[in-house]
Amino acid sequence: MEIFHLRYFVAVAEKLSFTKAAQQLHMATSPLSRRIRDLEQDLGTVLFERDTHSVHLTRAGAALLPIAKSALSTFDDIPWRLQQAVGEERRTVSMGIAPGIHLSVRERLKQVQERGSREYAFKRWPGGSSDLLASVRRGRLDFAVVHLPVHAPGVRVLRVFEEPLGALLPADEFGERTSVSLGDLLDLTYVTVSPGFLPTYFEQISVRLAAAGINRRITLDSADYGSVREIIANGSSFALTMLDPGNPIRDLDVGECVVLPFSDFRPQLSTGLIWRQERAEAGGDLHGLVSHIQHVF
Repeated sequence: MEIFHLRYFVAVAEKLSFTKAAQQLHMATSPLSRRIRDLEQDLGTVLFERDTHSVHLTRAGAALLPIAKSALSTFDDIPWRLQQAVGEERRTVSMGIAPGIHLSVRERLKQVQERGSREYAFKRWPGGSSDLLASVRRGRLDFAVVHLPVHAPGVRVLRVFEEPLGALLPADEFGERTSVSLGDLLDLTYVTVSPGFLPTYFEQISVRLAAAGINRRITLDSADYGSVREIIANGSSFALTMLDPGNPIRDLDVGECVVLPFSDFRPQLSTGLIWRQERAEAGGDLHGLVSHIQHVF
Protein backbone atom coordinates (compact mmCIF):
# COMPACT_ATOMS: atom_id res chain seq x y z
CA MET A 1 0.00 0.00 0.00
CA GLU A 2 1.32 3.42 -1.04
CA ILE A 3 0.18 6.91 -0.08
CA PHE A 4 -1.41 7.38 -3.51
CA HIS A 5 -3.73 4.43 -2.79
CA LEU A 6 -5.17 6.37 0.15
CA ARG A 7 -5.48 9.50 -1.96
CA TYR A 8 -7.42 7.59 -4.61
CA PHE A 9 -9.60 5.97 -1.95
CA VAL A 10 -10.51 9.32 -0.38
CA ALA A 11 -11.38 10.82 -3.77
CA VAL A 12 -13.80 7.99 -4.56
CA ALA A 13 -15.22 7.98 -1.02
CA GLU A 14 -15.94 11.73 -1.14
CA LYS A 15 -17.47 11.65 -4.62
CA LEU A 16 -19.10 8.19 -4.34
CA SER A 17 -18.37 7.98 -8.04
CA PHE A 18 -15.39 6.46 -9.79
CA THR A 19 -16.02 8.65 -12.83
CA LYS A 20 -16.10 11.93 -10.89
CA ALA A 21 -13.12 10.90 -8.76
CA ALA A 22 -11.12 10.04 -11.88
CA GLN A 23 -11.91 13.47 -13.34
CA GLN A 24 -10.75 15.14 -10.13
CA LEU A 25 -7.54 13.09 -10.16
CA HIS A 26 -6.97 13.71 -13.89
CA MET A 27 -6.81 10.00 -14.70
CA ALA A 28 -8.90 7.39 -16.46
CA THR A 29 -11.55 5.38 -14.59
CA SER A 30 -10.07 1.94 -15.32
CA PRO A 31 -6.67 2.48 -13.63
CA LEU A 32 -8.42 4.13 -10.68
CA SER A 33 -10.62 1.06 -10.24
CA ARG A 34 -7.54 -1.17 -10.39
CA ARG A 35 -5.78 0.86 -7.70
CA ILE A 36 -8.81 0.61 -5.42
CA ARG A 37 -8.93 -3.16 -5.95
CA ASP A 38 -5.21 -3.32 -5.13
CA LEU A 39 -5.87 -1.41 -1.91
CA GLU A 40 -8.75 -3.72 -1.00
CA GLN A 41 -6.50 -6.73 -1.61
CA ASP A 42 -3.72 -5.27 0.55
CA LEU A 43 -6.15 -4.53 3.39
CA GLY A 44 -8.02 -7.81 2.99
CA THR A 45 -11.44 -6.19 2.91
CA VAL A 46 -13.96 -4.67 0.51
CA LEU A 47 -14.18 -0.87 0.76
CA PHE A 48 -16.94 -0.10 -1.74
CA GLU A 49 -20.21 -1.70 -2.76
CA ARG A 50 -20.55 -1.16 -6.52
CA ASP A 51 -23.33 -1.66 -9.03
CA THR A 52 -24.13 -0.14 -12.40
CA HIS A 53 -25.92 2.83 -10.83
CA SER A 54 -24.21 3.67 -7.55
CA VAL A 55 -21.19 3.38 -5.28
CA HIS A 56 -21.43 3.09 -1.49
CA LEU A 57 -18.90 2.71 1.29
CA THR A 58 -18.90 -0.59 3.14
CA ARG A 59 -18.54 -0.61 6.92
CA ALA A 60 -14.80 -1.06 6.47
CA GLY A 61 -14.67 1.77 3.92
CA ALA A 62 -16.52 4.14 6.26
CA ALA A 63 -14.09 3.24 9.05
CA LEU A 64 -11.07 3.76 6.80
CA LEU A 65 -12.13 7.20 5.53
CA PRO A 66 -11.21 9.29 8.62
CA ILE A 67 -8.03 7.25 9.09
CA ALA A 68 -7.00 7.86 5.47
CA LYS A 69 -7.78 11.57 5.69
CA SER A 70 -5.70 11.89 8.84
CA ALA A 71 -2.79 10.01 7.25
CA LEU A 72 -2.92 12.17 4.12
CA SER A 73 -3.09 15.35 6.18
CA THR A 74 0.00 14.33 8.15
CA PHE A 75 1.84 13.35 4.98
CA ASP A 76 0.92 16.56 3.14
CA ASP A 77 1.95 18.68 6.13
CA ILE A 78 5.57 17.44 6.05
CA PRO A 79 7.01 20.24 3.82
CA TRP A 80 5.64 23.22 5.73
CA ARG A 81 6.09 21.62 9.16
CA LEU A 82 9.72 20.92 8.33
CA GLN A 83 10.20 24.48 7.16
CA GLN A 84 8.57 25.71 10.35
CA ALA A 85 10.82 23.50 12.49
CA VAL A 86 13.99 24.58 10.69
CA GLY A 87 12.97 28.20 11.11
CA GLU A 88 14.49 29.69 7.98
CA GLU A 89 15.21 33.41 8.31
CA ARG A 90 13.44 34.32 5.05
CA ARG A 91 10.74 31.82 4.28
CA THR A 92 9.72 30.83 0.74
CA VAL A 93 5.98 31.17 0.18
CA SER A 94 4.37 29.26 -2.69
CA MET A 95 1.42 31.13 -4.16
CA GLY A 96 -0.93 29.65 -6.76
CA ILE A 97 -2.46 31.90 -9.40
CA ALA A 98 -5.47 30.88 -11.50
CA PRO A 99 -5.79 32.22 -15.07
CA GLY A 100 -7.75 35.39 -15.73
CA ILE A 101 -7.16 37.08 -12.38
CA HIS A 102 -8.14 40.75 -12.58
CA LEU A 103 -5.38 43.36 -12.61
CA SER A 104 -6.67 45.02 -9.44
CA VAL A 105 -6.23 41.74 -7.55
CA ARG A 106 -2.75 41.34 -9.01
CA GLU A 107 -1.87 44.86 -7.85
CA ARG A 108 -2.88 44.02 -4.29
CA LEU A 109 -0.88 40.80 -4.45
CA LYS A 110 2.08 42.91 -5.49
CA GLN A 111 1.55 45.03 -2.38
CA VAL A 112 1.52 41.89 -0.24
CA GLN A 113 4.83 40.80 -1.79
CA GLU A 114 6.46 44.21 -1.41
CA ARG A 115 5.42 44.66 2.22
CA GLY A 116 6.41 41.13 3.15
CA SER A 117 9.66 40.98 1.17
CA ARG A 118 11.89 41.11 4.27
CA GLU A 119 10.34 38.00 5.77
CA TYR A 120 9.14 36.07 2.73
CA ALA A 121 10.36 35.10 -0.73
CA PHE A 122 7.27 34.63 -2.92
CA LYS A 123 7.14 32.05 -5.70
CA ARG A 124 4.15 31.95 -8.07
CA TRP A 125 2.69 28.81 -9.62
CA PRO A 126 -0.03 28.82 -12.32
CA GLY A 127 -2.88 26.35 -12.49
CA GLY A 128 -6.62 25.83 -12.73
CA SER A 129 -8.66 26.68 -9.64
CA SER A 130 -9.49 23.04 -8.80
CA ASP A 131 -5.84 21.96 -9.09
CA LEU A 132 -4.69 24.89 -6.96
CA LEU A 133 -7.25 24.02 -4.29
CA ALA A 134 -5.95 20.45 -4.22
CA SER A 135 -2.38 21.73 -3.86
CA VAL A 136 -3.36 24.01 -0.97
CA ARG A 137 -5.13 21.14 0.78
CA ARG A 138 -2.06 18.94 0.35
CA GLY A 139 0.37 21.60 1.57
CA ARG A 140 2.16 21.92 -1.77
CA LEU A 141 1.03 25.56 -1.96
CA ASP A 142 0.81 27.91 0.99
CA PHE A 143 -2.12 29.83 -0.46
CA ALA A 144 -3.73 30.49 -3.83
CA VAL A 145 -5.82 33.00 -5.73
CA VAL A 146 -8.68 31.09 -7.35
CA HIS A 147 -12.11 31.56 -8.84
CA LEU A 148 -14.97 30.69 -6.51
CA PRO A 149 -16.93 28.87 -5.26
CA VAL A 150 -14.64 26.73 -3.14
CA HIS A 151 -16.07 24.26 -0.62
CA ALA A 152 -13.44 22.19 1.15
CA PRO A 153 -13.16 21.23 4.83
CA GLY A 154 -10.39 23.09 6.63
CA VAL A 155 -9.85 25.61 3.82
CA ARG A 156 -10.47 29.30 4.56
CA VAL A 157 -11.80 31.51 1.75
CA LEU A 158 -11.38 35.28 1.58
CA ARG A 159 -13.54 36.73 -1.21
CA VAL A 160 -11.62 39.62 -2.79
CA PHE A 161 -13.24 40.48 -6.13
CA GLU A 162 -16.34 40.03 -8.25
CA GLU A 163 -16.69 40.78 -11.93
CA PRO A 164 -19.51 40.37 -14.46
CA LEU A 165 -19.23 38.00 -17.40
CA GLY A 166 -20.36 38.63 -20.95
CA ALA A 167 -20.60 36.77 -24.23
CA LEU A 168 -17.65 36.50 -26.62
CA LEU A 169 -19.20 36.51 -30.10
CA PRO A 170 -18.18 36.72 -33.76
CA ALA A 171 -17.95 40.38 -34.77
CA ASP A 172 -19.38 39.71 -38.24
CA GLU A 173 -22.67 38.58 -36.71
CA PHE A 174 -22.89 40.71 -33.57
CA GLY A 175 -20.62 43.69 -34.19
CA GLU A 176 -23.53 46.15 -34.36
CA ARG A 177 -25.14 44.94 -31.13
CA THR A 178 -24.83 46.56 -27.68
CA SER A 179 -26.11 43.53 -25.74
CA VAL A 180 -27.27 39.97 -26.30
CA SER A 181 -29.96 37.74 -24.80
CA LEU A 182 -29.89 34.00 -24.18
CA GLY A 183 -32.52 33.64 -26.87
CA ASP A 184 -30.09 35.13 -29.40
CA LEU A 185 -27.70 32.24 -28.72
CA LEU A 186 -30.03 29.28 -29.30
CA ASP A 187 -28.54 28.44 -32.70
CA LEU A 188 -24.92 28.95 -31.59
CA THR A 189 -22.42 26.49 -30.12
CA TYR A 190 -21.06 27.15 -26.62
CA VAL A 191 -17.25 26.83 -26.56
CA THR A 192 -15.22 26.24 -23.39
CA VAL A 193 -11.68 25.28 -22.43
CA SER A 194 -10.87 22.03 -20.64
CA PRO A 195 -13.05 21.53 -17.51
CA GLY A 196 -9.91 21.15 -15.40
CA PHE A 197 -9.08 24.80 -16.01
CA LEU A 198 -12.60 26.21 -15.64
CA PRO A 199 -13.90 27.53 -12.31
CA THR A 200 -16.60 25.30 -10.84
CA TYR A 201 -18.98 28.25 -11.26
CA PHE A 202 -19.06 27.41 -14.96
CA GLU A 203 -20.87 24.17 -14.09
CA GLN A 204 -23.76 26.34 -12.84
CA ILE A 205 -23.54 28.42 -16.02
CA SER A 206 -23.70 25.27 -18.15
CA VAL A 207 -26.90 24.21 -16.38
CA ARG A 208 -28.38 27.69 -16.88
CA LEU A 209 -27.56 27.64 -20.59
CA ALA A 210 -29.06 24.18 -21.01
CA ALA A 211 -32.24 25.34 -19.27
CA ALA A 212 -32.45 28.18 -21.82
CA GLY A 213 -32.24 25.64 -24.66
CA ILE A 214 -28.54 26.13 -25.53
CA ASN A 215 -27.26 22.58 -25.87
CA ARG A 216 -24.60 22.64 -28.59
CA ARG A 217 -21.15 22.39 -27.01
CA ILE A 218 -17.46 22.30 -27.94
CA THR A 219 -14.95 21.55 -25.18
CA LEU A 220 -11.26 22.02 -25.90
CA ASP A 221 -8.58 19.72 -24.50
CA SER A 222 -6.51 22.60 -23.11
CA ALA A 223 -6.74 25.98 -21.38
CA ASP A 224 -5.83 27.87 -24.54
CA TYR A 225 -8.16 30.87 -24.53
CA GLY A 226 -6.61 31.99 -27.82
CA SER A 227 -7.99 28.85 -29.45
CA VAL A 228 -11.43 29.69 -28.10
CA ARG A 229 -11.25 33.09 -29.77
CA GLU A 230 -10.21 31.52 -33.08
CA ILE A 231 -13.22 29.19 -33.01
CA ILE A 232 -15.58 32.06 -32.16
CA ALA A 233 -14.17 34.10 -35.06
CA ASN A 234 -15.27 31.34 -37.45
CA GLY A 235 -18.87 32.20 -36.64
CA SER A 236 -21.94 30.43 -35.21
CA SER A 237 -20.45 29.98 -31.74
CA PHE A 238 -19.89 31.87 -28.49
CA ALA A 239 -18.05 31.69 -25.18
CA LEU A 240 -18.21 33.45 -21.85
CA THR A 241 -15.54 35.92 -20.87
CA MET A 242 -14.91 38.85 -18.53
CA LEU A 243 -16.62 42.13 -19.39
CA ASP A 244 -14.05 44.38 -17.74
CA PRO A 245 -11.25 45.43 -20.16
CA GLY A 246 -8.96 45.49 -17.10
CA ASN A 247 -8.92 41.70 -17.06
CA PRO A 248 -5.93 40.21 -18.95
CA ILE A 249 -8.18 37.62 -20.60
CA ARG A 250 -9.77 40.47 -22.54
CA ASP A 251 -6.48 41.02 -24.40
CA LEU A 252 -7.47 37.97 -26.45
CA ASP A 253 -10.97 39.21 -27.17
CA VAL A 254 -10.23 41.67 -29.96
CA GLY A 255 -10.35 41.91 -33.75
CA GLU A 256 -12.75 39.38 -35.20
CA CYS A 257 -14.67 38.98 -31.94
CA VAL A 258 -16.80 41.25 -29.79
CA VAL A 259 -17.71 41.08 -26.08
CA LEU A 260 -21.29 41.97 -25.16
CA PRO A 261 -23.21 42.08 -21.86
CA PHE A 262 -26.33 39.96 -21.42
CA SER A 263 -29.70 41.67 -21.28
CA ASP A 264 -31.43 38.80 -19.45
CA PHE A 265 -28.62 36.98 -17.63
CA ARG A 266 -26.24 38.24 -14.93
CA PRO A 267 -23.34 35.80 -14.61
CA GLN A 268 -20.70 37.03 -12.18
CA LEU A 269 -17.35 35.43 -11.39
CA SER A 270 -15.88 35.74 -7.90
CA THR A 271 -12.20 35.60 -6.97
CA GLY A 272 -10.87 34.56 -3.59
CA LEU A 273 -7.72 33.77 -1.64
CA ILE A 274 -7.58 30.35 -0.01
CA TRP A 275 -5.35 28.74 2.60
CA ARG A 276 -5.40 25.94 5.15
CA GLN A 277 -7.21 27.22 8.24
CA GLU A 278 -4.99 25.56 10.87
CA ARG A 279 -1.87 27.05 9.31
CA ALA A 280 -3.25 30.56 9.88
CA GLU A 281 -4.23 30.01 13.50
CA ALA A 282 -2.06 31.21 16.38
CA GLY A 283 1.16 29.19 16.25
CA GLY A 284 0.64 28.23 12.60
CA ASP A 285 3.36 28.99 10.08
CA LEU A 286 1.09 31.27 8.02
CA HIS A 287 -0.42 33.24 10.91
CA GLY A 288 1.58 36.42 10.35
CA LEU A 289 1.35 36.28 6.56
CA VAL A 290 -2.42 35.73 6.50
CA SER A 291 -2.92 38.64 8.90
CA HIS A 292 -0.89 40.76 6.51
CA ILE A 293 -2.93 39.56 3.50
CA GLN A 294 -6.23 40.31 5.21
CA HIS A 295 -5.00 43.81 6.00
CA VAL A 296 -4.11 44.49 2.35
CA PHE A 297 -7.32 43.05 0.94
